[in-house]
Amino acid sequence: MSEGAERNGVLALPVDGQDAELADAIDRVQFGPDGLIPAVLQEVGTGRVLTLAYMNRESLERTLREGRTWLWSRSRQELWRKGATSGNTQAVRSVALDCDADAVLVLVEQAGVACHTGAESCFFDALTADSGQPFAALGELERIVAERAEAPTDESYTARLLERGVDGVGKKVGEEATEVAMAAKGREREAVVRESADLLYHLVVLWRDSGVSLEEVAGELRARRTPK
Repeated sequence: MSEGAERNGVLALPVDGQDAELADAIDRVQFGPDGLIPAVLQEVGTGRVLTLAYMNRESLERTLREGRTWLWSRSRQELWRKGATSGNTQAVRSVALDCDADAVLVLVEQAGVACHTGAESCFFDALTADSGQPFAALGELERIVAERAEAPTDESYTARLLERGVDGVGKKVGEEATEVAMAAKGREREAVVRESADLLYHLVVLWRDSGVSLEEVAGELRARRTPK
């Protein structure tokens, strides 16, 4: 499979590709009259949109070559690498054009926060009650579980649970799954919601113990999709 082949259901531009292939890919991009193209930066593990920025030809080329996010600052009129001063870097996993080739989607692994305000995403000022990203909480939960595993404390239930190993964690997953099923059987809607949250938490802990990531599970789900 070439670097320009399909990744995760999108046609990705070649990261670390050869010069000719890279030039051909960038030639497909429809930059605006100002020489810029909108770039949507999205966390690969959670699907959460981190920010909307802009790229020119050089920043897009550097992004593709280096696997790090390079952008064009419209206010400073200069190139800048995401995280160069803050340390909140982004490792690029794929770059895709939209159907009109006038916008790019950049899937990244975010180190630290994405927004200069200190927020994880620039899109934190909700205008509606529903954020529209209900499962972004799973990515946040995965991060917290990882923190508890790497820096365990006596007060941390997660750390104590992980100490039990796969048998202990697996037992809890089984118990929580049973409680979800029993709540559903009893038509207890609110209990289904609560028990489902408990099940997902314990499942994330089990993933941690098994060395499995949310992105791997999401990738498996994407692979199972069938075209309409």
